[in-house]
Amino acid sequence: QLQLVESGGGLVQAGGSLGLSCAASDGTCSWYVMGWFRQAPGKEREFVAAISPASQKTDYADSAKGRFTISRDNAKNILYLELTSLNAADTAIYSCAADPDAWNNRALPGYYHYWGQGPQVTVSS
Repeated sequence: QLQLVESGGGLVQAGGSLGLSCAASDGTCSWYVMGWFRQAPGKEREFVAAISPASQKTDYADSAKGRFTISRDNAKNILYLELTSLNAADTAIYSCAADPDAWNNRALPGYYHYWGQGPQVTVSS
C-alpha cells in the first residue's frame, strides 16, 4: 500500500511563496501519475496540478498557471509543488495524490487511488 506524506505548508503573507513536498513510501510511485489538489473550507476539493510518471507532461488548473510549479524527483520518491504570488484565495488544505492510470482524468480526484493527509496553507492579506 503506497503511502504519501506531505510536508511544508504554513502561514504566508499575500504575494509570498511556499514549497510543498510529498514523500512516497516506496519507488512504485515513479510509475504513477501524481497530482496536487486543494480544498478550502466549505468548498469542493479542486485540482491544482498533475505530472506524468517521467515528468514528460504537466498540467495546471487555470488558477495555478504561471504561479505554481509541479515537479518530481523519482530517485527520491518525492513530489514537489512550488507556490508563488500567493493570495487569500489559495488558502486551503493541499493534498498530493497518486495513481498509475489517472492521466486522462488527471483533474478528477475520484481517479486517484492514493492520497496524503495534506498540510494547511494559509495566506494572510
